[in-house]
Amino acid sequence: MQIVVNTRFLLKDRLDGIGWFSYQTLKRITQAHKDVHFVFLFDRHFDEEFIFSDNITPVSIGPQARHAFLFYAWYQFSVRSVLNKMKPDLFLSPDGMLALGAKCKQLPVIHDINFKHYPKDVPFWAGKFYNRYFPLYAQEAARIATVSEYSKKDLVESYKIDPDKIDVVYNGINENFHPLTEGEKTAIRKKVTEGKEYFVFVGSLSPRKNIKRLLLAFEAFKAESNSELMLVLAGAAFWGMNELKEIIGQMKHGQDVIFTGRLSEKGLNEIVASAFAMTYVPYFEGFGIPLVEAMQAEIPLISSNISSMPEVAGDAALYVNPFDTDEIKNAMLYLYNDRAKGTELIEAGKQQRTKFSWDRSADLLWKSIEKTIA
Repeated sequence: MQIVVNTRFLLKDRLDGIGWFSYQTLKRITQAHKDVHFVFLFDRHFDEEFIFSDNITPVSIGPQARHAFLFYAWYQFSVRSVLNKMKPDLFLSPDGMLALGAKCKQLPVIHDINFKHYPKDVPFWAGKFYNRYFPLYAQEAARIATVSEYSKKDLVESYKIDPDKIDVVYNGINENFHPLTEGEKTAIRKKVTEGKEYFVFVGSLSPRKNIKRLLLAFEAFKAESNSELMLVLAGAAFWGMNELKEIIGQMKHGQDVIFTGRLSEKGLNEIVASAFAMTYVPYFEGFGIPLVEAMQAEIPLISSNISSMPEVAGDAALYVNPFDTDEIKNAMLYLYNDRAKGTELIEAGKQQRTKFSWDRSADLLWKSIEKTIA
């Protein structure tokens, strides 16, 4: 059996949501199924770290697919050419994009379709491309995998897909996330916030992550609480950063907001596990990996009451309307004034997190692969 896999998101020291999903599931699947030959397609030079076992053949083909026009060139010419030449049993694409018209079965992992609901939250040409081609990918796919029941329902309703064609493959929890001792937390806080407690947000600083309202809620929280708590934003800058910097410049407590940029895996665990609470309030998520990371690090959660987030966080979060700045602020005040509630949320998180593991994710994805090939 031969399976060709789109691995363009396996980028050394730059693994985000789709990259982590690809890394964690593919590592397990390739090592567990040594009788299968996997061809990994990269759009640039690859790192040997991602060649998980000796049943993998890495292939680099251009052009680098980092823009809407290059998406089309890579998938419709380069990838389709490889697939038509190799005639594999399956093309697996963890970023959801396919080579339309290729002469093989194709299985995309469509994490979410936020671009359909919030087209202004993605760069203009990327949004045009996604909304033109993802409905076609969904129709042409032999099967579809997605990361939550919410996303499955969204695909069924938005693209009129038969629900029996869609498999839910939850994300897992990074095994390197863990709680810290009080001494370790103190040391991290001294380094990051001069010893002060802080709320933390983790994720790319893109518009749909709702950072603007989080900043305004934090400003209101500071005014009402008169506390020393700070806000740490941990993630790579996306587009829309100029507006965030402008808001911070107008805030009375803007000096209490810290941008860390992209962090190493170890650094991210330290920042999350040392936080007073995670404030993760996007207005759209297909899953929301930071939610399970917070549960694994054993800190309380404030999250949004829409899309997939209640499904993922369960009873481990205080839920807010992400469009209501006052609700976000009030949840911050609630946790600040009631430490017992934070402990209650942490305990609930210990139960909720048992639903998610990368071993289970890999197993579910493999079952979806088997169904597709069959």
